Amino acid sequence: MAELYEFLAPCHFGTESVLKREITDLGYEIASTEDGKVSFLGDETALCRANLFLRTTERVLLVVGRFRAVTFEELFEKTKALPWERYIPENGKFWVTKANSVKSKLFSPSDIQRIMKKAMVERLKQSYKKEWFPEDGAAFPVRVSIMKDEVTVGLDTSGESLHKRGYRKLAAKAPITETLAAALIMLTPWKADRILVDPFCGSGTIPIEAAMIGANIAPGLNREFLAEDWGHLIPKKAWYDAVNEAEDLVKRDAALQIQGYDIDDGIIKAARQNAVDAGVSGYIHFQKRPVSELSHAKKYGFVITNPPYGERLEEKNALPALYREFGTAFAGLEAWSCYMITAYEEAEKYFGRKADKNRKIYNGMIKTYFYQFMGPRPPKRREES
Repeated sequence: MAELYEFLAPCHFGTESVLKREITDLGYEIASTEDGKVSFLGDETALCRANLFLRTTERVLLVVGRFRAVTFEELFEKTKALPWERYIPENGKFWVTKANSVKSKLFSPSDIQRIMKKAMVERLKQSYKKEWFPEDGAAFPVRVSIMKDEVTVGLDTSGESLHKRGYRKLAAKAPITETLAAALIMLTPWKADRILVDPFCGSGTIPIEAAMIGANIAPGLNREFLAEDWGHLIPKKAWYDAVNEAEDLVKRDAALQIQGYDIDDGIIKAARQNAVDAGVSGYIHFQKRPVSELSHAKKYGFVITNPPYGERLEEKNALPALYREFGTAFAGLEAWSCYMITAYEEAEKYFGRKADKNRKIYNGMIKTYFYQFMGPRPPKRREES
């Protein structure tokens, strides 16, 4: 019987429900859900499949242990008690790459990192009967979070953040991350057979993520992961099987109607190139066009977008007119739905209508709102007799 591990998947605050659904759809059991993170159980193949398939998590952590600590001595002893030799080989390179502490007695990240590294060394000295480690092998970065004195210790299996799909070489001034863009799309009822327009597309992240969802392209298909080098834990076959599964699931003949507009010629060129690099250029039409010219002859489409929200004063002054133009143009679309994420507090006022739903989501440290203006559902198609 395969060994069961606990994994921890962090996400943007406010998108936990989407990540839970993704994990469940992959066939794994949810262990717990907290603000900005979801834990689940799975075997070694879960590590590969989660990294490859999950669209809305920032990384996948293999949980080494959980414990309570209120002093640095306690932190040292309980870290040392964890079975590090089970994960880290004699030549493994290991360090505490990040320590977060919230409402805890242990609050100095640098001290937490130093003490935990020392404890890991002491444990591995005993296990391998060695006084010194070359640390010239595979990398095993440790991430620790302490919340109200409860410590969670995990090994980072992903390496570079999973929002880095490998396609976005060129970005707009204030880009939305790929993981958040995917989560926003998945928070809507949009399906691949419906029109999707992003009138503030920037470097194309929302249209590209929508195309990847519509064509069922796994977000990690064109990148590498840190744990691919952990041969003693994860056999290469597990990675090959996960990649083969992902390639078999791609819908290469998907008929998608996705459009992206922006007023900047250069950024539209960048969006087109990003779509090429993502392998979805055939599914998206990018065009230089202002939001005032947002229009479409067909009904029941979706606008999903991240409009400007004015980080600088001169930009803020232009927002009322911009949102008013957006609202007026959207009002001319028959039976459409609009979903926008913005930190602009007066978005609804100038858009010209009250949102049906409003979800608070943190985009990094910025509190934003995901306004949902829901149009009618299209009539059901009659079954062919």
